[in-house]
Amino acid sequence: MHPPRAAAAGRTASPTTARLINDRLALQLLQSEGPLTAGQLKSLTGLSRPTVADLVERLQEAGLITVVGESGAQRRGPNARLYGIVADRAHLVGLDLRTHSATVAVADLLGRVRAEHTVLIDPDGAPDTAVATALAAVDKALAAAGAHAPHTVAVGAPGLVDPATGRFGGTDWIPSWHVGLVGALRARTGVPVLLENEVNLAAIAEQRDGAAHDRDTFVLLWLGQGTGAAVVLDGALRRGASGGTGEIGFLPVPGTGALPSASGCDGGFHSLAGSAAICALAAEHGMPYGAAVGPKGADASSPGTGVHELSSGTGANEPPSGTGVHELSSGRGVHEPPSGTGAPTEASPTEALPAESLVRSAVAAGDAGAAFLDALAARIALGVAAVCAVLDPGCVVLGGEIGRGGGAALADRVAGHLARLSPLRTDVRAGAVGGRAVLLGAVLAARDAAQNELFGAAGPGVSPRP
Repeated sequence: MHPPRAAAAGRTASPTTARLINDRLALQLLQSEGPLTAGQLKSLTGLSRPTVADLVERLQEAGLITVVGESGAQRRGPNARLYGIVADRAHLVGLDLRTHSATVAVADLLGRVRAEHTVLIDPDGAPDTAVATALAAVDKALAAAGAHAPHTVAVGAPGLVDPATGRFGGTDWIPSWHVGLVGALRARTGVPVLLENEVNLAAIAEQRDGAAHDRDTFVLLWLGQGTGAAVVLDGALRRGASGGTGEIGFLPVPGTGALPSASGCDGGFHSLAGSAAICALAAEHGMPYGAAVGPKGADASSPGTGVHELSSGTGANEPPSGTGVHELSSGRGVHEPPSGTGAPTEASPTEALPAESLVRSAVAAGDAGAAFLDALAARIALGVAAVCAVLDPGCVVLGGEIGRGGGAALADRVAGHLARLSPLRTDVRAGAVGGRAVLLGAVLAARDAAQNELFGAAGPGVSPRP
């Protein structure tokens, strides 16, 4: 969808502001539609021919667009020139940090991933060693992408991120090397380093390229090692006063026999829908883990930590096979996993989360797994009903390893239970981005920040979607 013509043509503004608005709209069109001729830009923006000619010249001089080919039957002359954004004008780095690993993606200004690199981290090792390993992974990915330095870096990690400072809101439950790495990136690169909670980044990916692409308001319910949520209202990601929006693991719910506390989410929704609780529920239904689907199920990827180069045409929402990106279990909160729950630690990069494999196995088993899936859906629906009663999002996306493993079979069951609990019509969908949601969300966040700087601040009414 491209901006309406009136946005460019009908606004009263100073000449400088008008040029910024027109340039931004033209660049957004080139981003969304691909290469265009000056005539096509005129048609899509409603601007006059001289105005389009001026902005094309201006953007070429700024190094933001260039002639990338010709169009039309004659394929000659200035009117046939196709203009496109100079993708290599800036390189972006997205990072997905887990307890045991760091995955780096390097993308161009259009968000097309050019290289990825995954390294394993020993969480019990020296933090300085872990930081050095992760920094080396960034350097290798940049080199593989042919980039000397990043323009913008975006980091996704579990834990609270203070919206006011852009820093971790609490470090007691966060791997110390995560804190050290973010600090080292900021000190070493001298470029913007954006820090965001991982579930929030997954929500960005689902909104842009996944299950919520047609929604401006929705909630992503993350079901993995722990539980969490991301809230998008009217197109904007809502973080809360302290960055704690979506800490659904602490939600008091019936059926746990206890209440959560300020120091842990035992007794909250986590105790119903976290990985350990799901494994226990499966055992109650006679589904031993040994019968589960093999490593990573349909999302299996071979282990490895090498740099993987992608073709220049690979988009941020087009994961190539064999990238070596390993989806590890993840929870949103700073208390993941909470003490005393018996919850397993993160799955290794080459193994599926036990609960994920159990859910996949139940889906594949058909009628034999129906009772377990129904019971799990009833639990998940309790948390979803609470979210709907407060926010009325109209759409809830089930993400994380469990949401991905359950797919439509689990989402449909949750919707059925929810309809009996809540009068509010809510569409429940399975996440569509897959195991790279956090990484791709980081790339998208870095792309937005870089484009906001290079393309100029968006004027009223023409700001890009979050």
